[in-house]
Amino acid sequence: MKHFGRDLVLRDLVLSLPNGRELVYADQVTIEAGKTTLVSGPSGSGKSTLFRAISGIWPYGRGTILRPADARFMLLPQRPYVPSGSLRVAMTYPSVPGAYSDKEMREALEFARLLSLAGEIDEEDNWPQRLSGGEQQRLAIARAMLEKPDWLFLDEATLALDEELEAEIYRTLIEALPNMTIVSIGHRSTLIALHERHMQMVLRQDGVFEPTFATRVRSSARAQPSLSDPFLR
Repeated sequence: MKHFGRDLVLRDLVLSLPNGRELVYADQVTIEAGKTTLVSGPSGSGKSTLFRAISGIWPYGRGTILRPADARFMLLPQRPYVPSGSLRVAMTYPSVPGAYSDKEMREALEFARLLSLAGEIDEEDNWPQRLSGGEQQRLAIARAMLEKPDWLFLDEATLALDEELEAEIYRTLIEALPNMTIVSIGHRSTLIALHERHMQMVLRQDGVFEPTFATRVRSSARAQPSLSDPFLR
């Protein structure tokens, strides 16, 4: 459901598994536009399910998801789909290959730390086999740089990168697309310093996970954590 506010709002939301078992409950949760938000929690706590529901591709559940009217959403999974053919096709998927100029594509590859591929945009290859897992994730980041969505959901979409490169990618996204809201799923403690808000999937007594914001909110996604930071304990 769309609304005229800027934020993403979850109300009385219950997400279930295909067998009917309830997994996630969100009474009243607001994910603020313009605030980088990290979502963490144990495996199986419904983090990816929540992202899919927000993206409109999870049919099991009830409640209300209020998405900003006319906002463009993009979800990058841990294992992005990379079609064979030309690099142009692989990079612009699911848009048509001619949607972007060569200059835009080269710039996106540079942002994603894949500039070495800039001379092969029209080369045909088995790109899913040729590119490593980390390179495939960076190719998906290049797609986001081209698409420039209003909201970008990263479902462990940088897990195959080392921590230094992961931080570079996040800072590039934040600086290059300052009007885009980033919401991430991740487990590394180093990700906390790259986000302003931290939402954890908390297990209730009834076995359902509830998204709950940590009490501390960062003033800047570029702030560096101190040794006393409670998020890192």
